[in-house]
Formats: sequence, structure tokens, C-alpha cells
Amino acid sequence: MSLQSLMESTQMEGNPSPHLKSMAAFLIRFYSDQLRSIALSPDPNLHYPLNIEFAELVDYDPPLAHHVFSQPRQYLNDFDDAAVWAHRVVLGNLKEIKDGVEKNFIHIRINISGSPLECPETFPSIGHVRVKHWGILLTLKGTVIRAGAVKMYEGMRWYKCRRCNYSFRVYPELETRNSIVLPSTCPSQGSKICEGTNFQFVENSITCHDYQEIKIQESTQLLGVGAIPRSIPVILKDDLVDVIKAGDDIIVTGILTAKWSPDLKDVRCDLEPVLVANYVRRTNELKSGIDVPDNVIMKFREFWNCFKDTPLKGRNAIIRGICPQVFGLFTVKLAVALTLIGGVQHVDASGTKIRGESHLLLVGDPGTGKSQFLKFAAKLSNRSVITTGLGSTSAGLTVTAVKDGGEWMLEAGALVLADGGLCCIDEFDSMREHDRATIHEAMEQQTISVAKAGLVTTLSTKTIVFGATNPKGQYDPKQPLSVNTTLSGPLLSRFDIVLVLLDTKNPEWDAVVSSHILSEGVSDKVGRDEDLANTWPLEMLRRYIHFVKYYFKPVLTKEAEKIISSYYQLQRRSATHNAARTTVRMLESLIRLAQAHARLMYRNEVTRLDAITAILCIESSMTTSAIVDSVGNALHSNFSENPDHEYCRQETMILEKLSMVEDFSALNHLEVL
Repeated sequence: MSLQSLMESTQMEGNPSPHLKSMAAFLIRFYSDQLRSIALSPDPNLHYPLNIEFAELVDYDPPLAHHVFSQPRQYLNDFDDAAVWAHRVVLGNLKEIKDGVEKNFIHIRINISGSPLECPETFPSIGHVRVKHWGILLTLKGTVIRAGAVKMYEGMRWYKCRRCNYSFRVYPELETRNSIVLPSTCPSQGSKICEGTNFQFVENSITCHDYQEIKIQESTQLLGVGAIPRSIPVILKDDLVDVIKAGDDIIVTGILTAKWSPDLKDVRCDLEPVLVANYVRRTNELKSGIDVPDNVIMKFREFWNCFKDTPLKGRNAIIRGICPQVFGLFTVKLAVALTLIGGVQHVDASGTKIRGESHLLLVGDPGTGKSQFLKFAAKLSNRSVITTGLGSTSAGLTVTAVKDGGEWMLEAGALVLADGGLCCIDEFDSMREHDRATIHEAMEQQTISVAKAGLVTTLSTKTIVFGATNPKGQYDPKQPLSVNTTLSGPLLSRFDIVLVLLDTKNPEWDAVVSSHILSEGVSDKVGRDEDLANTWPLEMLRRYIHFVKYYFKPVLTKEAEKIISSYYQLQRRSATHNAARTTVRMLESLIRLAQAHARLMYRNEVTRLDAITAILCIESSMTTSAIVDSVGNALHSNFSENPDHEYCRQETMILEKLSMVEDFSALNHLEVL
């Protein structure tokens, strides 16, 4: 049976218009599989989505696509009616299947990807939404900062004219706070015009919908300095409710309209813009938004071919580009690179996850460049949030419940908004009390469990934490970090690297730093170090970190496992002030740092070099060391002239210390991790 005969054999209420027939024919032709799946669903009272591609509609019927874009309020409702009609056509064709149930509510969801609507005029930033966008099919992109509870509201009701018995639907108007406004005269379009003004409500004809309000905010990464990120409320209905949470990145397509702001005493009542969503797509998996072309990847490979014999010299050339305005601080720059790259997340058979993201804390005197590293690290990350312990919003660093228009909503904090990226926290020791209680779970389990104001949920915080803080008074090397920083031992143990930057008196270092600062303004005094750093500008460095982080999944070799296991046992035996850090967490940190260094070195396996470097980074975090007799100040660490030769000396020293450890029973636990 042909498509035309099938549609003619299926009855539809009223006399369908030509564009309604075109809509139904389009759905049957391109989306019969979805219609068949809906027909086989058992519950007839649910609201079912039918996802279509706007690009296909443009190719099939350009005038109809233009009407849907320019008059979406009318044509999307007609499209829903056409979907129900097409569903009945498909259902009538499924004679061999007796389980098909007729559905009453099918909603068209339009995806504009790959269509002409992906242009600045119809896909603006939230801050550029204007009156000209009112009433058209608009698409916005942003981060969910608030998510309200799911409610129920009246979406449609039927009325009948007492004069001609014509039945018609009436939709509540959002501009009038969802009130029902009846037409002035009967809307019948028969041969004889009815001018009746008396209408009767049809009993049991009310259609209710699920309803949720969220608020999205434009990404701060796309804004200039001093620009305020704008936000806009979004209304979700039916199948779209409760599918996203605070902190999610979404692309939402809908109809821009307006609604009256709530009545508040001594506050002017205004019409505020609001987007009624038709289609929502989560883009959390696409947060990486950094493009790495093939020619750039070839440059990476050529670079490492040039440093095949001296790999550490090539590594140092890369990390010189990190915060180049700060002289030296080799240990800090290496730690920043390893933290941003991170290790590989491990999930065991039971579903237990061991995080791959590393955390870094800088503890130092004022003027040691901590904030400079925080700002530069935020530039290197594709998604970042910079805040201070006390300077954050009412949501703090985690999440809070706020009352908006008489309704409780969850407001995401810095860690939730930085999900999938980097959260830089200055003045880390000045956090609020409720943040101190919940940040433990956010850093280790990478989730935040919320139970506030009747709202119970779990939010994702898969983020890198980069903190900076000043010591409490004069730093005392004889005391543990928890005493010098007022941070608890359990919180400090969640940081993979904790570097102490002390501004001690060192005449030789002061002379080198002062000459470097004074020569920065002289154009003809360009040193070899600056020439080397210029080969890795900021954009190239961002692409390299992004590429190695997502391309390489390094695994440990037996030699690297043996070295890490031996060092872990040695630390357990000599643990004194570092008892809080010499736990299994330190073993996990060693694995993450070794994997991050292997990625930095453009490799897919963790070698002895990576294991030794991870041990040196952990040693830099110790107030007392089990490997070397004294721990140097990270502030005075500089780039070596011959890093490969320097590494050979350090490797010999570490292996001599580790040769005293003969029991490798921790290796079994390492393989489990």
C-alpha cells in the first residue's frame, strides 16, 4: 500500500491542512523507525519525543522549514499533531504486531546541528539575545547554574462554542502567567462564519505537562576581561525535565518569549526574556573544545624526533613555556604540567572508580608567584573557573540551595561549574565551613552529594583542583603542613603534589632573578631561554596538553611498578610527620604522576624515567625526605643546563636508596589499582 493511501485510510480529527499532510509524510518517510518504537511502547498516557533533523526538513520542504523557523509557536504544535497522525498510520500498518498501543502525546524535538540555523543570527551568545530574536526558533549554549524542582502545569484545554458546537483548543499564555485567555469570537472557519461569543468548557479535556525551570549562563571562557556573564531562564517540559543537572553544559533550542517577573514589594514588575525549550543536548562529553589539526600533530612528532637522544631537554623546552614571565621555578612548572595532563582513570569490575585527575597545592610566602601560576594554568585549560576561598558566590565552592521566586533551587558552585576542567582556588585556607566539609568528597570521589531544602541529588565534580595559600605566620619547617597552613591532614592528603615556596635569603638567587627582571624590557637582550620558550607559545601549549591527555593511555611497565612499589614501602617505614600522606593515596598519586609524565614525554607506556620523575615530584612535597638528606626550596629550583645528565645522577641516588628494600609485596596491591 502506498504512503498516500495509508494516510487517506487513517482518520484525523477535522480537515487536515496541506502543510499538516506534508509534515506527516515527512515523518513517515524519514522517521518510521522512531514511530514504530513509539507504537510498541505500552503506556498510552506518556509524552514521547520524536527527534528530527532540521537539515533533513530543509532538504525535503524548504518553505515548511522556513515556517517552522519563523513561526515555531504555531507550527511546532501542528508538527505534534502531524506526529500523532503519522503514528496512527504506522500503527495501522503493523497488522502483524498486536502489542501496538495508540499514543496521544508525541512531541517533535528539532536538532539544528548541521543546518543553516547554526549561524550567529539564530545561534547567538546569551549576552547578545535581543528583541529581534523574539518568536523565532533560537538556539543557545551555556552552563546550567540553577535547576528547579519538577512541577505540573496545565498545558491545554478544550472549549465548545454554544452556538455552532465547534470545539477548539486554548493554550495558556506564558506572558500572562499561564492564564487562559478565550478568543473574542468563535474561531471556526466553516463556510458560514459563526460570531458566537459564549463558550463552554469541555469536561475532562485538560492536558497537563511536567514543568521545570532552569537557568543557564554563558561560558566565561568566551568573554573578555571585565565582561559580566549573562544568564537566561529556560523552561523544560515533558520528556525534557529532570535530564540535566546543575553544572552541565547544554545546547538548547526553543522559542524566545517573555514572562512577568514575580511581584515584589517596591520592585518594578518587568517582562524578562525566557526560552521555552524544544530540544536539549548535553555537551559534557564535548567540553574539550580545542581543535588539534593534523599538521600540528606532525609538528609534535617532529619535535620529539629532534630530541630523540636528549628527551628531558625536549621536555624542559615544553615546560619553559608555562608561565614564562616567572624566572626559574622548574619544580613548580613541571608540577603544573603534570597536574593539567593527569593520569588514567581506572574502573574495576565492581564499578569503583579511581580518579585520574591530579590536584596541586602551592603553599608559599607572599610574592612567590602563586597567583601567576593559577592564572596561567586557567589559560591552558579548555574549561576553568578561578575563585577564592571567600570570594565565591553564595554557592561557595560546592553547591547550595537558594530560594528563587518562592521555590527552592540548587545553585552550582565553582567545583561543579568546573566539571571536566580546572578549578583554581586562591586563598585556599579561607574556605567556608560547609565547603571544608564537602570538598573532601568532591576531590576524591569527584561527586557532591546534596541533601538541602528537600532537594536530594548527586552532582559531578570531575575537576582538577589547583589551590594556593599563604602559610599561617612564619613557616616552620620543623612542623607539619597541617600546622603551618591550618588545613587538616585528610584534606592535604587529597593533593597529589604540595609545594612549599619559601622566600629565604639567597644572595646568588636574588642576583639572578634581579638581572632577569631588569633585562625583560630590553629588546636586544633576548636570551637562549626565551628563544626556546617562544617555540611553545600559549596556543601551541594548550593544544599539546589537550592532545596528549586524550590520545595517550599509558600503562606501567614491570620496571616502573617495581620502583614505585619499593619507594612506597620505604616511605611507609620512615613515615613521621608525613603519616597522613604515606597512605594508599600516595601510591595512587605516584601512579597518576608517572602516567602524566609518560604523556608529557609523548609515550604510551610508563618507563623507569617516568617513575623516577614521579618520585622526585613527591619528594618535593615532603617536609622530610626518605630519599635525600635535605629537601631543597621549590622556589629556588632552576632549569638544568644538561637535564639528561642531571637525571642520571638523581636516578643513581634513588636506586641506591631503593635497593635496600627487598620486600615487594605492595606490587600485588599496585596491580589491583
